[in-house]
Amino acid sequence: MTTSQQELLPATRRALLHRVAVAQSEGRTPSLAAAVVRGGQRVWDGARTSVEGHAPDENTQYRIGSITKTFTAVLVLRLRDEGLIDLGDPLKKHLPGTGAGEATIADLLAHTGGLAAESTGPWWERTPGTLRPELADVLGEQPHRHPVGRRFHYSNTGYTLLGALVEELRGAPWEEVLRREVLEPLGLERTSVRPQAPHAGGWAVHPWADVMLPEPTEDYGRMEPAGQLWSTTGDLARFAAFLARGDDRVLSERSVREMRTPAAPAEAADLGDGATYGLGMQILHRDGRLLVGHSGSVPGFLAGLIIGVEDDVAAVVLTNCTSGCPVFTVAADLVRIVADAEPRIPEPWRPLRDVDPATLELAGPWYWGTNGFALRLTADGLFSLEPLSGTGRRTRLQPNGDGTWTGLEGYFAGELLRVVRRDDGTVDHLDLGTFVFTREPYDDRAAVPGGVDPAGWRGIG
Repeated sequence: MTTSQQELLPATRRALLHRVAVAQSEGRTPSLAAAVVRGGQRVWDGARTSVEGHAPDENTQYRIGSITKTFTAVLVLRLRDEGLIDLGDPLKKHLPGTGAGEATIADLLAHTGGLAAESTGPWWERTPGTLRPELADVLGEQPHRHPVGRRFHYSNTGYTLLGALVEELRGAPWEEVLRREVLEPLGLERTSVRPQAPHAGGWAVHPWADVMLPEPTEDYGRMEPAGQLWSTTGDLARFAAFLARGDDRVLSERSVREMRTPAAPAEAADLGDGATYGLGMQILHRDGRLLVGHSGSVPGFLAGLIIGVEDDVAAVVLTNCTSGCPVFTVAADLVRIVADAEPRIPEPWRPLRDVDPATLELAGPWYWGTNGFALRLTADGLFSLEPLSGTGRRTRLQPNGDGTWTGLEGYFAGELLRVVRRDDGTVDHLDLGTFVFTREPYDDRAAVPGGVDPAGWRGIG
C-alpha cells in the first residue's frame, strides 16, 4: 500500500491530537508522546509537553514498565517453537531449585502460577537490583500466594522466573538474548535496558498541587524481564505491527496469535470489560471492539500499547508521570477514533487458486440434530462453521493435511473434525469432537447416535 493510501484524513488527525492534548492537560503529565499504526505502518505521531518550544518525538525514550513482559513472552515462545520447551512443562524441569517449580511455563506467562505480585524486600521499582542478586532474594521463603493454576494473580516475580529460564536455556544474559533475537531483527534500535539520549526524565506530580518531584531511576537487576525496558513511540509502533502480524525472523503469525488468545480466567472485577490475559498480553473488549496489548507503570512513567486486531489499527502512548494519566484508555481511544472515522477497507475478494474436490464436497449446509450450520471454504484455505440462525457455536478450522481439520476458536477450539464415509465412498456424516453433522436433520441414511425413528417425521396424531 502506498504512503498516500495510508495517510489519515485531516479531521482524524485533529481528533487524535485533541485526545492526546486533553490527556496531557487533564492527566497533568509533564509530557506525552503517542503514535498510531494502521496496516502495519506508522501513520500518525503526536506529542504534548509542559516545556514551551520543545516536544518529544518518535525517537525520545520513555521507560515502558510492564510492556517489557510482552518482550519476555516473545523470547519464551521462541524457545517453545524451537522445541526446547513445552508450555505445559513445570518450571522445575528446566530451572530447578526455585521453590516455585510446580508452576508450568504457561502458568507463568498467563499469571496463573499463584506467585506473589511483587518481590520481597523494599519497593523493588525504587531500589537498586543489587539488593536482590539471586532468585531466592526475589521470591523469598514463601513465593506463592495462591494454589498453582487456580486463579489469575498478576505477578512480576513470575516474569523474573521466565527471564531466568531464557538465560538458562540460551546460556546468555536476558538483555543479550533480547537484543539478538528480537530488537535487532525488528529494527528496534531505540529500545534498550538503560536510557539512551534523548530520553524523558521520570516525575511524580503532586496530587493536590501543580508541582513535581523527580523519581529515581534504578536498574532492576533480576527483575529486568518484568519491567526494565526503555523505548520510543517509533519502536513500539514497529513492535505493535509485529504483534499484529508476526515476523518469521522472530515469531510466526500463528504464535503471536496464540499470545493474544485468552489463557487465564478473568477476575470478577474485570468481567464487565471482558478483560483477561493471554501469554504476555492483556485482552479486553471495549465498545464492541477486541483490543490486545499491554500497559506499563513504574515510578515516573506510564505506558500503553493497544492493538485493535480486526480494525488493523494500533496505538502507543508514553508519559513521564507516576500516576494520573490513563494511558491505556487513551491508547484505546486513539484506536477507536481511527477505526470509527476511517473504517478498515477490506482486501479484494479473491478465489482459491485450486481446491481438492473432496474438500469442496464438504462445503454447504449441515445439521447437528435439528440445528442448521453452514460449512464454508474460505479463500485462506480454512473452513468456517457458522450457525444458520446467526447465534450459537461457531469456529474456523484449519486442515491437518491428512483429511482432518482442527477447530481454532470457541467451543470447538482444538477439537478434531473427521469425515466419516460409507463403504461406497460417499460422505455419511462429519464428526466434530463427537458432534455428528448430517446433510439433513436427523438424516435416516446416516449413522446418527441413538438411531432415527423409522416412522420418520410426523405431525400430531
